[in-house]
Amino acid sequence: MKVSELMTKDIITIDKDENLKYILSLMKKNQITKIPVLDKKKLVGMVTDNIIAYKLGSIHKKGVPASRLHASSVIDKKIECVSPDTDIKMILEKVGKPGPTMLCVIEKDKLVGVLTKADLLPLVTGKRCLREIMNKKIITLSPEDRVIHARRIMIDQNLARLPVVNQGKLVGIISDNEIAFALAEIKGSIPLGKQKHQLDELLVGDAMKSPVVWTEPNMTVKEAANIMMKNNAGALPLIENGKLVGIVSRTDLLKTIIN
Repeated sequence: MKVSELMTKDIITIDKDENLKYILSLMKKNQITKIPVLDKKKLVGMVTDNIIAYKLGSIHKKGVPASRLHASSVIDKKIECVSPDTDIKMILEKVGKPGPTMLCVIEKDKLVGVLTKADLLPLVTGKRCLREIMNKKIITLSPEDRVIHARRIMIDQNLARLPVVNQGKLVGIISDNEIAFALAEIKGSIPLGKQKHQLDELLVGDAMKSPVVWTEPNMTVKEAANIMMKNNAGALPLIENGKLVGIVSRTDLLKTIIN
């Protein structure tokens, strides 16, 4: 199977001079977390929710509203390109390894598509039980934890998202996406002199996504992949007897194809 058979051809792109407020509105409207950046129709990088969250939360950007930041100030120039004829097996072998999570598909120097882990989920057709592959060592947050604390854990532990638990019950999940939107909201609505305090005191409960799409550990990887595709979910917390016992990500599911 070739990349061209699975790639997303209806590509959303932005110009390097587009402001961050518009970029975030595109992400929210289209439920995406990564957008290729063009300069005079030439691919120059990628904007991701991860970088936006980092930039908006960093000290030297705290007084700058999202409307005054442009794509060029939050761009990741480390992009990986493949051709439409690239074998999908080569892509699957790299899943879970360090590197970009969106591949740009180039043909004759033109961006013709993008390939993400979400695009690869239809390949997950196995009957393995999620219990066999789930991550049992879960770091959780409380709704009362501060977002800056959550962000530091995510950076230090290289985690894309964290479940939020209140009195033993799963009540939400927070990722770079939710953090980016929450920080941008503060920068767009709070007076400059009060922004630092608001950013420092922002609670996980005010930024998290809730309710959460979850499933049970006895479900198969194929069933889990279908739930992820239907709900555009990057991960599924696993609940058993009312208790959070594990979590599986798109990466975990894709690894079952080659392992």
